[in-house]
Amino acid sequence: MAVTQNTSTRLKTTVPHFSATSKPGALQIPAWRQIAFSSPAFPLASMLVPILLYLPDFYARELGMNLTVLAGVMTFVRLFDLWFDPVIGVAMDKTNTRFGRFRPWFVAGIPVGMLAMYMLYNGPVGVTAGYLLFWLIALNIGQSMSHLSHIAWAASLWNDYDGRSRAYGWLFIFSTVGIFTIMAMPPAMVLLFGGSHTDGVVSMGWLIVFALPLTMFLALGSVGERAPPPVTEKPRLKDYLKLAKRPAVLRLVLVDAMWAIGPSIAGTLFFAFYDGLKHLPREISGLALLMYFVGGLVCSPLWMALSRRVGKHNALVIASLCYAALQSMLLLLPVNQPWLVAVALFFAGLPSNAGPILITSMTADAADDVRLDSGLDRTALIFGLRGGLSKIGTTVSVGLVLYVLGVVGYDFKLGSANDEASLTFLACLYALVPATVGLIAAFVIKGHKLDADTHAEIRRALDARDRAVAASVP
Repeated sequence: MAVTQNTSTRLKTTVPHFSATSKPGALQIPAWRQIAFSSPAFPLASMLVPILLYLPDFYARELGMNLTVLAGVMTFVRLFDLWFDPVIGVAMDKTNTRFGRFRPWFVAGIPVGMLAMYMLYNGPVGVTAGYLLFWLIALNIGQSMSHLSHIAWAASLWNDYDGRSRAYGWLFIFSTVGIFTIMAMPPAMVLLFGGSHTDGVVSMGWLIVFALPLTMFLALGSVGERAPPPVTEKPRLKDYLKLAKRPAVLRLVLVDAMWAIGPSIAGTLFFAFYDGLKHLPREISGLALLMYFVGGLVCSPLWMALSRRVGKHNALVIASLCYAALQSMLLLLPVNQPWLVAVALFFAGLPSNAGPILITSMTADAADDVRLDSGLDRTALIFGLRGGLSKIGTTVSVGLVLYVLGVVGYDFKLGSANDEASLTFLACLYALVPATVGLIAAFVIKGHKLDADTHAEIRRALDARDRAVAASVP
């Protein structure tokens, strides 16, 4: 087995502030450092939410952009985003600098995201499609670079089975807090501070612009980066093709797509469902929706604890079944009961963070399995493939749902005045289709074989091989 990386080119950075535990490769980090490292998830997760929910309305109503042109721009940006994650993942896996493998990408994406957010939320009246397209693409580039490198950086730091669950648990707790805060700003600006809806939308952009550099410095100051593992094989084209065919990787990609498709469909139809079937004004249902994220935040530590007790894939089976049951039960809500809706959405949100936390952690475990088998560290690429395919799934599924509603004659402007047949289709698409997707996710992940014992064996083999390769380098 040839060594393709010599001592002079190997990364010399270490991981400061850590103390080794008895587990091979496991690291113990003070809680405050883990929190500081996780903090960039706050702006990185929330910066795309206003783009999807508020920016189209802002550009159409305040800046005068034609809706057809706006829809075309948003579609093109989505298509661009589908292939960018895998490509940037390949580039990250090949990076080797004194500053690290993932940190250069993490830092480089922050100013790009900041500038794009500023330009998008300070566009001129009469803004052109070219202006919006350029800065939306810039935003997606900056967000993908920093987000993907951040989660891959976490995978390289916490390489033990349970440690990864805790690490990604913190990341998604910050993600949920960020999304909650961003979504709460427009109604808070109107109801608490007497501002306008437009003021609330613009304030979302400013919050992210300030949070990006602050959290970046917190993360950089909290931990370092491991030296990359010794490379024992040269990458070949067929290695990338084999990657998508590996059972563990393919299963995780499919489950991740299921967990993206269900909430995306429900989110797309949320306001239509509660307006048309539960007779709630959008501003009321929007406030009630915040309880969904509160439920996800509250229950995140419980899913981490459950994964340590029964294993990640079994915890994910339970979470998928809970999601299916709770989502379908939203059909039973009575009409015009906002407080009951808020409570129901809190419970529906309880399993919402389980998928992102557990699947991300399991993906990092699968990357270890890939490296043991192939000699190649493809961590960032695997995360990129997963993200790209999830985006394809959500784009296609949301498009199909909207097409079906159009075929059955549902009109978003009519709300509860739509005919009974189209309202029935709306109810099924909002509640039962995501619930079915949750059941499929439970079935698919049930056969996952990479449990704690298997991963411990993989890590022991990797650590032993890495020591042997390092010892053989003069």
